[in-house]
Amino acid sequence: MHRILSLLLIAALTACAAAPNRQTAVASPDSATTTPAAAAPEGAAPRDSREWEPTVQAWEAEDARVRRMPGAVVFVGSSSIRYWTTLSEDFPGVISINRGYGSSRAYDSVYYADRIVNAYQPRAVVFYAGENDLNEGRSPQQVRDDFAAFVQRVQAGTPKARIGFVSIKPSPSRRSILPQVVQANVLIRDYIKTVQGVDYLDVFTPMLDASGEPREELFLADRLHMNRTGYAIWIKVVGPWLAKP
Repeated sequence: MHRILSLLLIAALTACAAAPNRQTAVASPDSATTTPAAAAPEGAAPRDSREWEPTVQAWEAEDARVRRMPGAVVFVGSSSIRYWTTLSEDFPGVISINRGYGSSRAYDSVYYADRIVNAYQPRAVVFYAGENDLNEGRSPQQVRDDFAAFVQRVQAGTPKARIGFVSIKPSPSRRSILPQVVQANVLIRDYIKTVQGVDYLDVFTPMLDASGEPREELFLADRLHMNRTGYAIWIKVVGPWLAKP
């Protein structure tokens, strides 16, 4: 409990950070650069989002079938989405489109939003990214700003879609960045309060034990990716949100 209170204190101090820049432009998928938020990093220099071009092109090759599915839900983000291979079983009756790509960052989803989200005109979007960003040295504020840019891009292209941000999880292998994870989650939660059609889906809290440490039993041997028990927590959080009209 003492550790949780310490983390929350750090998060409360961070919550005073400046709000995201609503005027930030977003690079088109055809641009030679990544998003402006990624182009001027406070932390580590981001990698080029175009490294995912072959993956996105492969998805587009399959889209003739997928695009004819109205009312779909797009799951987008990093490896926690990519490895969520039981979406149709976990959310029966939901047309799920998995657009997760391992090691991706939040700004990658901004870069490809038109092609991997808006192309399907989904009724909802489940977003998980930011953990890799923090691990690579980007700041919680940058992750918040990149998610805000993602929201702007999706709402511009698919204005009726609801967006759910799955909070950044506490991975045991990344215990050293847990304070930054808490800060990013708080900043994004506060940002979400200022926009319509976006919800914060808290998986972080139930993935901690009573002492505020990541629950090892929720993860595979690499202590980064989740096992079925870990995904069960996500299902309990995301399922009721998807069930809302």
